[in-house]
Amino acid sequence: MTAKSGKWLRFRVVSILVLFFVLYVALASRAFQLQVISGETLGKLADRQHKKSLTLYPERRFIFDRNGQKLAATIMADSVYVDPSSVEDRRNVSSKLSSILGVKRQKIAGELSNQGSFRWVARQISPVRAERIRTLKLKGVHLVQEPRRFYPHREMACHLLGFAGLDSAGLDGLESKYDEYLKGVPKKVVWGRDARGHKIYLSDDSGSAVDDKSCSLFLTIDSKIQYIVESQLREAIERTGAKGGTVIVMDPRTGEVLAMANGPLFNPNAFSIYPANARRNRAVTDCFDPGSVFKPFVAAAAFEEGLVTETDMFDCENGSYTVGNRVIHDAQNEKFQELSLPDIIKHSSNIGSIKIAERLGKEKLYHYITMFGFGSKTGVDLPGESIGILRDSKDWSDVDFATIAFGQGVSVTAIQLVTAMSAIANDGVMMKPHVVRCMVDKNGSVVKEFDPVAVRRVISPETSRRITHILTDVVEGGTGGNARIVNLSVAGKTGTSQKFDFDLGCYSAKKVEASFIGFFPAEDPQMVILVMLDEPEIHRWGGAAAAPVFKNVSEQILRCSNKSMELKELAADENSETARIIQASIATKTIYHDKEVDESVIPDFEGMSIREVLRISQSRGIDVKIAGSGWVVSQNPAPGVRIEENLPCYVLFNRGA
Repeated sequence: MTAKSGKWLRFRVVSILVLFFVLYVALASRAFQLQVISGETLGKLADRQHKKSLTLYPERRFIFDRNGQKLAATIMADSVYVDPSSVEDRRNVSSKLSSILGVKRQKIAGELSNQGSFRWVARQISPVRAERIRTLKLKGVHLVQEPRRFYPHREMACHLLGFAGLDSAGLDGLESKYDEYLKGVPKKVVWGRDARGHKIYLSDDSGSAVDDKSCSLFLTIDSKIQYIVESQLREAIERTGAKGGTVIVMDPRTGEVLAMANGPLFNPNAFSIYPANARRNRAVTDCFDPGSVFKPFVAAAAFEEGLVTETDMFDCENGSYTVGNRVIHDAQNEKFQELSLPDIIKHSSNIGSIKIAERLGKEKLYHYITMFGFGSKTGVDLPGESIGILRDSKDWSDVDFATIAFGQGVSVTAIQLVTAMSAIANDGVMMKPHVVRCMVDKNGSVVKEFDPVAVRRVISPETSRRITHILTDVVEGGTGGNARIVNLSVAGKTGTSQKFDFDLGCYSAKKVEASFIGFFPAEDPQMVILVMLDEPEIHRWGGAAAAPVFKNVSEQILRCSNKSMELKELAADENSETARIIQASIATKTIYHDKEVDESVIPDFEGMSIREVLRISQSRGIDVKIAGSGWVVSQNPAPGVRIEENLPCYVLFNRGA
């Protein structure tokens, strides 16, 4: 080898080494960029391409009444989703799914035309539809089970309970207020794909069971009393032609709400078909002028200040009294001369109530109105509570002062009114209203109890007894005679207030709120009941429209008082007893009462027990096929189909989770 050729060889070797070194540096730099600098971003992009995840929403815990009756549960329902990338015949798939699900074919076709591997088609479908889809075995069409909130008693306590949405989130009522306690830990399923595009299950990213701190709720509500209240309210609305109404039953000694109903009702199992106005809990959200049911609070204030006695006589001006530029009359053109304070309340004299208030003065009247809780929230554990309307006494004109004395010009909520009357019934001590007694974890242990809370003393026990005696006379010989109950002392007050017409800018002469509020037994009050009917067309006065409802509700409660008024104390150290109550509540018979229906058609079995389904089907000659246990969650044929001799009815039951 010559020196020249050797030199050339070394040059080529060095050149190759330099080339490899440059390539190595370039590759190392690129690898550093991909793995370190852009690693996180590229990793996320890769995961999006190769991995998919689905969040399965948690099962919500139970809601029970005070006796362990289940008011809200969770059942598992199938939902349909598609993997557009795996669907081969989109036209055929969309057509078949449309016929089963009742969804427009164009909508399903639109989901199938999207890119990606996951699109919802239908959520929480019936078991019958799910089975039909499962039988077809369509490629790219999948079913996954999701928790669905189920209310076995349908409309019962609907405004109080509220409802939960598709994603297991509480949207209204107690479901919303206690959402963080009722919902569990979400489950996240992650999967990838192999080289052929087949799914590979990778992991379950759900939280551990230790993290699940969800709780069931035990309410103060008694489902028996709740049913009585709702039935009587519905009948009263039909009887009087009212737009709606509200009834609240409260224990004045503890502030526990035993029943709360608004009419008309709605079915929370299908809440989306009702307008928002129908789902609002008007017992806490809406305010109204109380009318004459406000007069006992004015009288109590005068007694408490020592400004009046039972024997004092008041000039009622022969039914016509001029205040400022306005002439005020007594209701129904009554013309009273002189009345004592008890007779003013007994005969519900507007002018007499004004004369009592005049002894108090604006400032003292305002003070006691606020002491009774009007103009502020009661603190009840329900969402959307209103404070009502109460202007400062400094802003009152003479006419305002006069009308407020008989319950016009001040607006209150139903929960405020029943809480204030409960203070009179409870020896003058106001209790904080509440609807939840305790929270119980999944092991049956009580994690939190809500004990009765005394807000403040409003009036003395002596004043309370004096007002109670007067209110008893109202029922025995005054305007509240329709609330009288044989062999039971009842204290109460009627009320009829004009509604403000915002179109006319004045109080309406035709639209009224008819009410009655009372408690029993008068000598040892255990229940305070408020009945309010909105715009009754027949029997427009509180004594004629609302007082009979109070009487009917009270009498029916007394018939079942041995059981429904019995309290089940759930102590933290009695886990086994709590567990037994929970277990017993699952098997408890659902309250169901037949309405007037056409017995020649398939009835709506939803929410019934097996025993009830068998009883009704046998009475109508229906060949019923039963699957599962618990309550009815679906049926086929649908309600309303004409009963035929050889037509079986398939009924699916589920206990909930």
